[in-house]
Amino acid sequence: MGTTRTQEEFYEEVIIPYPKKKTVIRDSDLVAIKDLDPLCQGTFSRYKTLNRMQSLVYPVGYNTNENMLVCAPTGAGKTDVALLTMLNTILHHSTYDEESGVYDIQYDDFKIVYVAPLKALAAEVVEKMGNRLAWLGVNVRELTGDMQLTRAEIAATQVIVTTPEKWDVVSRKSTGDNELVTKVKLLIIDEVHLLHEDRGAVIESLVARTLRQVESTQSMIRIVGLSATLPNFIDVAEFLRVNLQQGLFYFDASFRPVPLKQQFVGVKGKAGSKQAQENIDKVAYDKLIENLQQGHQVMVFVHSRKDTVKTSRTFMNMAQANGDMDLFDSSEVDGYDGFKREMSKHKNKDMKELFDRGFGVHHAGMLRAERNMTEKLFMNGAIKVLCCTATLAWGVNLPAAVVIVKGTQIYDAKQGGFVDLGISDVIQIFGRAGRPQFEKYGTGILCTSLDRLDHYLSAITQQHPIESRLQPKLADNLNAEISLGTVTNVDEGVQWLGYTYLFVRMRKNPLAYGLVWNDVVDDPLLGARRRALVVEAARRLHSIQMIIFDEGKTDSFLAKDLGRIASDFYLLNNSVEVFNTLLKPLATEADIFAMISMSGEFDGIKAREEESKELTKLREESSPCQIGSALDSPEGKTNVLLQAFISKATIQDSALSSDANYVAQNATRIARALFLICVNRRWGHLARVLLSLCKSVDRRLWSFEHPLAQFNELPMQIIRNLEAKNPSVLSLKEMETREIGELVRNTHQGNNVARLADRFPLLEVSNAEIQPITAKVLRVHVELEPDFKWDPKYHGKTQFFWVWIEEDSEKFEILHNEKVILSKGSMDSPHVLDFTIPISEPLPDQLIVRVMSDSWAGSETSVAVSFKHLIRPETQPIQTKLLKLRPLPVTALKNDLLESMYRQKFEYFNPMQTMAFNTLYHKDTSVLLGSPTGSGKTVACELAIWAAFKKFPGSKVVYIAPMKALVKERVGDWSRGICRQAGIKLVELTGDTNPDADSIRKADIIITTPEKFDGISRNWQTRKFVQQVSLIIMDEIHLLASDRGPILEMIVSRMNFIADKTKRKVRLLGMSTAVANAQDMASWLGVDDGSGLFNFSQSVRPVPLQMYIDGFPDNMGFCPLMKTMNKPAFLAIKRHSPTKPVLIFVASRRQTRITAQDLIQMCGMEENPRRFLKMTEDELATVLEEVTDETLKLSLQFGIALHHAGLIDSDRRISHELFATNKVQILVATSTLAWGVNLPAYLVIIKGTQFFDAKIDTYRDMDLTDVLQMMGRAGRPAFDTSGVAIVYTKESTKSFYKYFLNSGFPVESSLHKVLEDHLGAEISAGTISSKQQALDFLTWTFLYRRIHSNPTYYKIKGQESEEINDWAVELVNKTIANLADSGCAVEQEDCTVLATKFLRISSFYYMSHKTMKKFLENIKPSMSLRDCLLILAKATEYDELAIRHNEDLINEELSKKVRFHGEDVGLRMVDPHVKAYLLVQAHMSRIELPIEDYVQDTVAVLDQSLRILQAAVDTCAELGYLNSCLEFISLMRCIKQAYWDTTDPVTALPGLRLRDSAGDYDDRRPRLQDIAGNADEAAKQLHVAWKKQKEFKRVVSNLPILTINAHLEKSQVKVSLKHTHQVKAKKVYAPHFHKPQSESWFVILASGERELISLQRCSPGNSIANLTIEVPVQKSNLSLLIQNDALDISYTIPLGR
Repeated sequence: MGTTRTQEEFYEEVIIPYPKKKTVIRDSDLVAIKDLDPLCQGTFSRYKTLNRMQSLVYPVGYNTNENMLVCAPTGAGKTDVALLTMLNTILHHSTYDEESGVYDIQYDDFKIVYVAPLKALAAEVVEKMGNRLAWLGVNVRELTGDMQLTRAEIAATQVIVTTPEKWDVVSRKSTGDNELVTKVKLLIIDEVHLLHEDRGAVIESLVARTLRQVESTQSMIRIVGLSATLPNFIDVAEFLRVNLQQGLFYFDASFRPVPLKQQFVGVKGKAGSKQAQENIDKVAYDKLIENLQQGHQVMVFVHSRKDTVKTSRTFMNMAQANGDMDLFDSSEVDGYDGFKREMSKHKNKDMKELFDRGFGVHHAGMLRAERNMTEKLFMNGAIKVLCCTATLAWGVNLPAAVVIVKGTQIYDAKQGGFVDLGISDVIQIFGRAGRPQFEKYGTGILCTSLDRLDHYLSAITQQHPIESRLQPKLADNLNAEISLGTVTNVDEGVQWLGYTYLFVRMRKNPLAYGLVWNDVVDDPLLGARRRALVVEAARRLHSIQMIIFDEGKTDSFLAKDLGRIASDFYLLNNSVEVFNTLLKPLATEADIFAMISMSGEFDGIKAREEESKELTKLREESSPCQIGSALDSPEGKTNVLLQAFISKATIQDSALSSDANYVAQNATRIARALFLICVNRRWGHLARVLLSLCKSVDRRLWSFEHPLAQFNELPMQIIRNLEAKNPSVLSLKEMETREIGELVRNTHQGNNVARLADRFPLLEVSNAEIQPITAKVLRVHVELEPDFKWDPKYHGKTQFFWVWIEEDSEKFEILHNEKVILSKGSMDSPHVLDFTIPISEPLPDQLIVRVMSDSWAGSETSVAVSFKHLIRPETQPIQTKLLKLRPLPVTALKNDLLESMYRQKFEYFNPMQTMAFNTLYHKDTSVLLGSPTGSGKTVACELAIWAAFKKFPGSKVVYIAPMKALVKERVGDWSRGICRQAGIKLVELTGDTNPDADSIRKADIIITTPEKFDGISRNWQTRKFVQQVSLIIMDEIHLLASDRGPILEMIVSRMNFIADKTKRKVRLLGMSTAVANAQDMASWLGVDDGSGLFNFSQSVRPVPLQMYIDGFPDNMGFCPLMKTMNKPAFLAIKRHSPTKPVLIFVASRRQTRITAQDLIQMCGMEENPRRFLKMTEDELATVLEEVTDETLKLSLQFGIALHHAGLIDSDRRISHELFATNKVQILVATSTLAWGVNLPAYLVIIKGTQFFDAKIDTYRDMDLTDVLQMMGRAGRPAFDTSGVAIVYTKESTKSFYKYFLNSGFPVESSLHKVLEDHLGAEISAGTISSKQQALDFLTWTFLYRRIHSNPTYYKIKGQESEEINDWAVELVNKTIANLADSGCAVEQEDCTVLATKFLRISSFYYMSHKTMKKFLENIKPSMSLRDCLLILAKATEYDELAIRHNEDLINEELSKKVRFHGEDVGLRMVDPHVKAYLLVQAHMSRIELPIEDYVQDTVAVLDQSLRILQAAVDTCAELGYLNSCLEFISLMRCIKQAYWDTTDPVTALPGLRLRDSAGDYDDRRPRLQDIAGNADEAAKQLHVAWKKQKEFKRVVSNLPILTINAHLEKSQVKVSLKHTHQVKAKKVYAPHFHKPQSESWFVILASGERELISLQRCSPGNSIANLTIEVPVQKSNLSLLIQNDALDISYTIPLGR
């Protein structure tokens, strides 16, 4: 109504008058803030009411969780609607305390994501929302290309404001249990009408991804869309899944706070021509003057930063020419003089000059302070005209009476030319017209060329329906979903398209998408069309190797590394096609520039005539690399601009400068992607060139420039001087400051250069070694040490380095690569990397180890590892062929009892047992039996047991298993089976059990661990039962290569030695999986190759095994890698084992939980979400009542059980039983389950082959033996005819597992690394008394076999006998020297070696010589309890105490609760010795431990503590330190009783509370020996609780009180000890110690108060203990101290003299 169209001389104008306001809602109906809840009142404290639009939206926005679409004009207050929805989310995650009026918000439980179209708008939203929500403590942060957030910052932020592209990147990366994506509860998309622009495809993609996440996880994510007025708002609402009756709001122009008058002016002249430009300037000026005359302030919007100043000057010149300058004068404004003074402080000359004339400029290229000043001036009327770019309209809420859009031609670097200003930009700019407090209406004036007038007129007034932009970009978006793992086949792709806006619009407007109306009629859901689109896109991706599309068979999609990289780095598929063609392994830097320039991202870059001169100049002056393409081509121009950007060249033309920035932004991303592609293709040379280029673009520094220029702190002249001499950073680090000053010809700058050189990040290769495993596989050991000072200013929190091994040949092939993360906390210790690599024929001369910084140019170190002395082992694995023999029946045993026992299980022995039967059962030769897990080795070893008992009646059999879990499994199995039926006595001998000597003497079978049997057999001369052993069975003997391997070597060597001395043969039976070097192992065991060596391949199983090994990307972190494995694991279960039991092994307890949760989410997408549950609801309810762990409770409801050491015993037992009885189909467990519990399943999935090793503070590969053990659980002999094992590993280790899982792994010795303790034991026992005997003893070991077979592995340079002997002699010399250094051995001149008393102590207590060394260094004549605790905690035995992720934080908290802080130890809080120190104290303080793991760790610490303390007591006795000895005994008592030395020991009795024995109470407190005789009286006196009196009396009556008779006779003290009253209890009272404790006494003879003469132990029991102690003649003032080692009972008897 009232629109007029007029024609003037050089323009045409259309004026649309402002509309009159409609009263939809009266003022009385507005929502008053005072009527809202406290949450809204606090947030909207500056408002009295919500406005008309907000009042209508409030009930749905704040009081419901409905998805919403709010369409309203710019300036209508949509941001506050978004704020209402945020408050709704906060309300759901908080509780309100009415008394205090405070909201308790669960900040960690939710995230809100606000997606804004521009970075400028994001910054405005952050500021506005941050201020509004600050009172609640809610953090609002920006996450855009400009503002990155660390993981910690993301965790601490509740509202994240981001751009569509950034949120797409974040959500499309599979980042494990992502803190961000999984916690999002509200997604707000601002300006959702941008769907119709180029970026619309991104919005479609991220909304579709969110909607699918809502359905798959059944989690609540609210989606709120905000937009300008839309014609087809119902379509957008459908796309956002909005309930049209509740969540859809459409407000027309009448809801603008100030009505808008619109003027459209079309000037004559072709768009972009000089005539059109002059006419636009003239019209814009006329409109400007017209409005200034009416007293209005005016904003003039132009389309480049440069044009803001240029337009201001043009208008100033026109005003001067026309005499209009007075109109611009603002000097009468209040405070003008103050503003003028403030302006004088700014350095921007243009700003100052324009301000004086009443003008201001505003664009993103200005400093933030300058922009803020300009906004302040305009707001206060100190400038009349503000020339600005569109970022002001989007990013700053600064209204004006009149806005003028001067021209609609905007330069688009992507298109390479001028394009029309977007409609959304015009609407946004017009939204800034009109200030509610000042004007009746606002005016928006658009000045364009005449040919575009009608376009803008119709677009603004009629508004066409917005369409989808997804179809042209479908292939790239589909690739992102495939890489993420959310789309794995065509059907899922079709389903995904159903969530897009494209699907909505195809049904409403089929003609726009290549369809006809009949297509929609015939197929309303467009299933066929969606399928065709997905298949077409998938074919495209398959053809350029981004995915594998199994078309026509399974229609499945499999992501490839190339596709994942393209997704992560936003590469277009046509760019990938270009790279596939042009990438060559030996390309130069110039080739790379040319290739990047040809990327699809730069297709729109067009060369213009007016730029050619400047481009030519840039090529000649700023482009070091040759450019082959013509400068008028897109690739030529791109190449020049990229090189010019790196060279920091000044570009005059603003459009060209914009192009250069666009090129640089995209080139960084593309170069990173190309770098990773080359790393994956193992192209070392090109990867290095590309990494250098990435850093060049990032740092704007060429590789030939000096690296110190990156600090941007050195004057240009100093940089030039450095480049002239070009000293390396390494040489600068070694130079004196004075020398550096002379080098740069500036003595003052010498310090500065030296400081920066010290801070330049370099990672040095301190050690690199190779060890051949087979002829074709090498193990590489690399140690890296940081060589710089950490400074957070330059290095932040972390630095990334690439480490790779490169073949030194023409190919430069990368054989292995890793990414090392360095933090300030890890600067002190070396970083250790161990990995295996294949080696090719012909053998290269050497390998190169390269270490390069990911971000610092010039930070590269390399070391060559020569193959000069490499001797490859000639291992041709001996494999025993399984003969086609008739299976032997059990009657072959020729023993009725044995036959009946086995007949209960089977009638025939399996093929493997049949082959070995004769050797095992009828011969007594030693045997090596290599056979896969689950092949029946247990029955085979039972055959050897029967043979031993038959041939040597009364002899003993020792079964050694490497883990307690295996011991327990074997004890349980045999106790129920062969022992019960055959009447055989069995005894378990581990650290957990301590049977008495009589039980061991009577036992037929001893089942033990290597450590325990080693400790016992060391003193074989005094232990008769060791000499009675006729058969030793060593299970899992392939673990020789592990830490415990040397113990097995010593046992075998010692048993062979014993057999030689006693002339009684000991049969050895070694059982293992198939090994590659079985012959050496057999030779060591004394096996006859002909009859005793069996080495069966992996295929020899009663249940055949199908094995699959799948590789996953190398360049992913641990958690994201595990996450990507979950979907394939779920699909594998559906494919291989839809109904049969499934075992999933994961690397950590946390991963059991995360894996189970992901599987549950995937179950949610199935028709039957509880497909894995095999029990009724009633059964399930009964089970859930008993479960305590919340994750287990949830997962069991879906048929998934969990098993790990962090669960309490009852929960583990429930999981175990439910899985064993097929009540649940899936068990997710840690790898320990594979060893300890025999729980087979049809399908075993090993989800990842890495685990976190806290000792090296990184992830490392599992041992092959662990993987084999886990695979061995696949296939249930009683139920299945086959089994399936799937190994998920990194792509780089896939070939390693593929090779060795089939052929067997060569076993090497590690005895030489720990020879001191083992050789020391033999010296102590008298077996070895000279170096020659030590050398002879070595010949019995497995080590001796292997140094001949694989000398290079042991760093021996040749294979000759002389070289090997020299190495062995050096090893023995070094070992004895180390023992002597520890005070454990003395070497005589005649090469004999004598054991010291300290060696006997360490050997007797099975303690490391290193611990003894620490004793001798730290034990002083007089020590406190803290000193003793520190000595205990620092014992070498605690080196292996388990350390897990983030335990440093737990230790820090625990430190605050115990008496002595963990820092006392002087090591990092994550160190095992610090943990031991804290756990002992926590035990003594009876503190509840923070996690279940620490309970088990405490048991491990206490297990070791007693023998270490016993050794410390003996060491003090040998040193004669009385006070220290008594303090160690006191600590031992404290540990056994779980109290401190200040505690009154009487209060530790049942029914009493612990009290300190300090103060007045101390004088009259009874001692334990005082109350022992009268329990009833004591109970009354101490007020023992009635319920506990019976137990109190029982304990008191069994206290070991002694009657002592001691007298001195000449040089001897005669002592007799007996109990004063009969003690019925066999063990002493120590309820808080995890093992029962026997009564034991220390009898100490002392001279004076400080000197200890003699120490003996005794246990009177129920008889008299008699001791005789020798007294040196010269000693006087003698006394006898008798101390109990568990109870605070002691006696002191003076002896006189």
